[in-house]
Amino acid sequence: MKRVKKSNYVAVILTALLVTGLVVGPTLYSRAVNIYEKIRVLNEIIAIVNESYVDPVEWDEVLDGAFQGLLGKLDPHSAYIPRERAVAINEQFHGKFEGIGIEFDILGGYITVISPIVGSPSDQAGLQPGDQIVRINGEDAFGIIQEEVFHKLRGPKGTSVNITIRRPGMDKTLDVLIIRDQIPIRSITSTFMLDDDTGYIRLSRFSSTTAQEVREAIDDLLSSGMSQLVFDLRTNSGGFLQQAVEVADYFITTNDTLVYTDGRTADAREVYLANPDVGSTRFALIVLINRWSASASEIVAGAVQDLDRGLIVGETSFGKGLVQRQWMLRDDSALRVTIARYYTPSGRLIQRPYENGTHAYYQELADMERENILDSLKETRPRYTTKSGREVYGGGGITPDAYIPSEQFSEATDRIVRHPGRFTFNWGMDYAASHRGTWDSPEEFRGEFKVPDELLSDFERYVRENGVDFDEQTLHGDTDYLRTVLKAEISGAFWGRQAYYEILVAGDSQVSEAVGYFDRAKEFLAQQ
Repeated sequence: MKRVKKSNYVAVILTALLVTGLVVGPTLYSRAVNIYEKIRVLNEIIAIVNESYVDPVEWDEVLDGAFQGLLGKLDPHSAYIPRERAVAINEQFHGKFEGIGIEFDILGGYITVISPIVGSPSDQAGLQPGDQIVRINGEDAFGIIQEEVFHKLRGPKGTSVNITIRRPGMDKTLDVLIIRDQIPIRSITSTFMLDDDTGYIRLSRFSSTTAQEVREAIDDLLSSGMSQLVFDLRTNSGGFLQQAVEVADYFITTNDTLVYTDGRTADAREVYLANPDVGSTRFALIVLINRWSASASEIVAGAVQDLDRGLIVGETSFGKGLVQRQWMLRDDSALRVTIARYYTPSGRLIQRPYENGTHAYYQELADMERENILDSLKETRPRYTTKSGREVYGGGGITPDAYIPSEQFSEATDRIVRHPGRFTFNWGMDYAASHRGTWDSPEEFRGEFKVPDELLSDFERYVRENGVDFDEQTLHGDTDYLRTVLKAEISGAFWGRQAYYEILVAGDSQVSEAVGYFDRAKEFLAQQ
């Protein structure tokens, strides 16, 4: 029997399937001659490289690159996803995995617990922020890399792992036996009452559990006396369309269209209607967005704006009006292809142009003058009207009803706060370790504690001791922000990530300014 080399085999199979119509299908079959010629060229290229290239070829890597190149010629959101990344993405959006349940980073060579996931085995075993895992099943864990962490700490539900931790403020290490379990990945980063009337929900993604999480959060806030809600979708890049529809439905009490899609195939054309029995008008609504709020976030913001349910504040959103479907491939990689465009209730397509290529498409978002540029282009954008007749725009994201810019900090401040060494976290852990028992509750801490000048100076010394120099005057322009971050880190060290976020959000200028617009947001309730 004649043997076919692996490299030739790939192209031969593609060619054979093409001839039979199994690859191109009926829609493309009329153009099969041109596609056939291109695949013959691909076959030749693979054969020549395989036979003549100076080094052995890693065909998995090379062909992955070819697949990515093919999808990259379509639009910025169609993509080939290699197996390792596809597994991580599916886990993130399907909302669960099995393991011990910690948010972690590698600091000082050791796995450091940033926060145990609430209700997880790590939480039940008493792990705390700042704990360092120094041994796993008796083996030294110094110098471990992230891939090894996943391999050693994750595992089937019911299996056990022995870890040894070093805790700030304690001289001796602790041995902890943890029984692995299913770990939920929550979409909601934080939810709490900002004041007696104002609820707050920060949503990070639209995964398979998002709608249920949002419903539970809204119910909890209503039971706490909420009469107005800040729904924070900043930097939420999207996720499942169906989950976005269900979340939008919680705000709408009329039998209106929430979003509709249109594509080449019949199954890509859908109209999603609100269920009047699901939504609630028991609270005024403000949706907070920024330039990184995309896709499913824009579906929710677009429905709220077009149906005059609430006020959209912040920055103009990303501008992604394309819908992708994902196919899992035989090697566990994935193919994500744009199958439709979506339209808000007024008929707006909010997709930005992408003809200048992917680099320019994303680079535009980094332009500090982006909002001014978009404002100057309003006259060229298609105009629509909301349910009550307000003018809104298509063709470039969701334009907020009230523009609130993101707070800008100096390069030195950004470099320090976002440093991979997690300076603010480590400094906060050290401070908390020497002050345990000083405050009885996060409420008492929030009311009493302030970061005085001497502590801010101590933090600056700590940063310099760790090899990062900075312009002191530049840094001092952001002292209020730095005080908020440090106070939040200390609170998080005492009481966990919820306490951390409560302080961080309370000091967030965009959130504080957004709350001042509730008089306008309440006007919409009378129209429902």
